[in-house]
Amino acid sequence: MEEALKLISQRQKITVIESVDRYVSSERGSATLEGTELDLDDAIMGPTGRPLREFPEPAPLSSHGPARVIAMVNQKGGVGKTTSTINLAAALAEYGRRVLLVDFDPQGALSAGLGTNPHELDLTVYNVLMDRKVDIRHAIQGTGVENVDLLPANIDLSAAEVQLVNEVAREQVLDRALKSVEDDYDVVLIDCQPSLGLLTVNALTAAHGVIIPLICEFFALRAVALLVETIDKVQDRLNPRLQVDGVLATMYDARTLHSREVIARLVEAFGDKVFETVIKRSIKFADATVAAEPITSYASTHVGAEAYRRLAKELISRGGAP
Repeated sequence: MEEALKLISQRQKITVIESVDRYVSSERGSATLEGTELDLDDAIMGPTGRPLREFPEPAPLSSHGPARVIAMVNQKGGVGKTTSTINLAAALAEYGRRVLLVDFDPQGALSAGLGTNPHELDLTVYNVLMDRKVDIRHAIQGTGVENVDLLPANIDLSAAEVQLVNEVAREQVLDRALKSVEDDYDVVLIDCQPSLGLLTVNALTAAHGVIIPLICEFFALRAVALLVETIDKVQDRLNPRLQVDGVLATMYDARTLHSREVIARLVEAFGDKVFETVIKRSIKFADATVAAEPITSYASTHVGAEAYRRLAKELISRGGAP
């Protein structure tokens, strides 16, 4: 696995060199970020070792759609995928973006995190995938968050992976289902299960971009090598438009050397693909989950809420969302 990490680092070598060239000017001691010159002597350095930027307030949209589809993927569990999906959606919605959340995990954590009881659902994403007669709009439901809708899931989805094996174009079933509602939304966020099975391949085939939430721990870092290989295969064989929008460091604790070392390794391997926004560890996220609310409404002034608003602005400024 260490060799795989070295391979990632080699792949990203040019990106890292460009990143260094962008941030450091040997003659003037300044950093240039997308046309903005910063004096490194005065710049505040962020957790990723790069100068902190203020991203512009997103401009209102004059119309909605077609949606950009983003898969939240990491085959390791407990890295903050569902928490990040809910809170990024809520932050994007605050900026006037219409967001569809797709719960693509049989555990139904995303659905439960928005106050839906997965065991009481008549129509879920499973029915949409397996029965062409089911209209996806009948399965989509509103949430308590303005501008955010949900395509829920429950344990039934676990059967889809087996049943889809014999289907023609089995990797494209979710893509087909989302086509009919892509003009209704600006962003579709897919919360994937912690595996690299057929459901995750479906999500990657339907997506324009991938966000990789990654807890700041060494074992999570090791898992990225296999994930990058899977993304490359899907891009090569099924979905040429697929790209990595960014790597999101979660559960960061600035007090520990380990967290800082993991982020340093991430930047070394992925360069500018690592979001400047870092999500710090906080019990407030768990409290918000119990309340079935995003942190942006549960504790709107908390540092965690501000971090996801900043992430939304960063994603939009990168072109990852309209």
